[in-house]
Amino acid sequence: MTATGAATAEGSFELGWWTRRRSVALDGALALASAAECAVHGIGFAERTGLPVWLVVISGAMAGLVLIVRRRWPLAVILVSVAVLPANMGGMLALVGLYTLATTEAPRRIIAALACMEGGGVVIVSYLLLDQDPALREQALPAWFQPLVSVLFGVAAVLPPVLLGMYVRARRRLVETLRDRAQGLEAELSLLADRAEERAEWAREEERRRIAREMHDVVAHRVSLMVVHAAALQAVAAKDPDKAARNATLIGDMGRQALTELRTMLGVLRAGEPAVRPDASARLAEIAGSAKTRQQEAEEQGPSLTELAALVDQSRAAGMTVDLAVEGEPRGYAEQVESTAYRVVQEALTNVHKHAAGAAARVRLAYREGEVAVLVQNEAPRGGGGASLPSGGNGLVGMRERVAALGGGFVSGPTDAGGFRVSAVIPDRAAADGAAADGTAADRAARDRAARDRAVPGGTVPEQRSAHG
Repeated sequence: MTATGAATAEGSFELGWWTRRRSVALDGALALASAAECAVHGIGFAERTGLPVWLVVISGAMAGLVLIVRRRWPLAVILVSVAVLPANMGGMLALVGLYTLATTEAPRRIIAALACMEGGGVVIVSYLLLDQDPALREQALPAWFQPLVSVLFGVAAVLPPVLLGMYVRARRRLVETLRDRAQGLEAELSLLADRAEERAEWAREEERRRIAREMHDVVAHRVSLMVVHAAALQAVAAKDPDKAARNATLIGDMGRQALTELRTMLGVLRAGEPAVRPDASARLAEIAGSAKTRQQEAEEQGPSLTELAALVDQSRAAGMTVDLAVEGEPRGYAEQVESTAYRVVQEALTNVHKHAAGAAARVRLAYREGEVAVLVQNEAPRGGGGASLPSGGNGLVGMRERVAALGGGFVSGPTDAGGFRVSAVIPDRAAADGAAADGTAADRAARDRAARDRAVPGGTVPEQRSAHG
């Protein structure tokens, strides 16, 4: 049987108050030894008193067998040892009983009282035996000899077992304390591991959302423009070959731009991947620590506000009437701030292509101290403006997540004239600071209202979503 199997078998044992087999064997052996000791001393007591030897021997043996219950009733063992002490029996009863009582959680005053009772009895019995010894009477001993020897016998019979029992009790307490502390640390480590898994799962979900936003931004805008140009190409192919050729060239350029942006994004995602796959625990820590870094790297390699004019020109080339107005002087905002503002305008123009074909749009960009504001508003779609392109419904959600990640405010909704308006105010600080400053839902709502008031002066935007997305 292995050590584990033996421990399991030992732990399942139970007999009365014993939980281990070796405890039964030990107590049985001590009880037999105590019975033999009491029986031997009982013979001498019977010879001195004239009592029947068999009666004293049987009585002494039965008294010695009381030691079998020392773990359950140590107090009874000590009282029996005190009772048989006048017959000069029960020395082992007293030693083992006092030790056992000292190892329990019994109050110290009770242990001290029983120890004094046992020690006093040993002193008295020792003094009487010394006084009745003929050999000692023939010697000229000083008067203090018998009392001193009796006291030494009493101390020797009581002090060692009590001190040893108290030491064992203190050691057991220390072991239990260390065991409890180890269990507490194990539980804490388990909790920390669970939290690490939760953080890793959150990091994975955050990275999935970020990838989805990037894919949406890169693909949706370019492909939407390509579809619009393809429709125009089909319409003018027979009538105006030159314009059809220009539209075909634009479609090719947009396709190449979309592929370039996709390659750039995938390159960022693959950057930093180890050549050898790490173990699971290291991978959890790596995911939790690298998700935000990858997001920042991807955003820092993204577009900037200097490319906004080219973005508007692409929409104009697709036949949309777009008015671009810039307020203030260009400032050196953080890369992720300019990238987020660019993506908001890009997604808003994509929504106009999808859901308001032929409608004119206005783009407003405001450079301010410590923040940048963007506004994209389109007129009511012509001819009902039915959606001509499929939509996943994630555009507005992605814009709001991007702006909120930087601690900004985002508002979108239909206008009174039947169009749609998207506005955002983004503070000029790092994404990490923005996440810490994101705050509660009430704080985000306040920032959204502030964004609406600052980016769209003089108007009110209902905070609801339309089919744009």
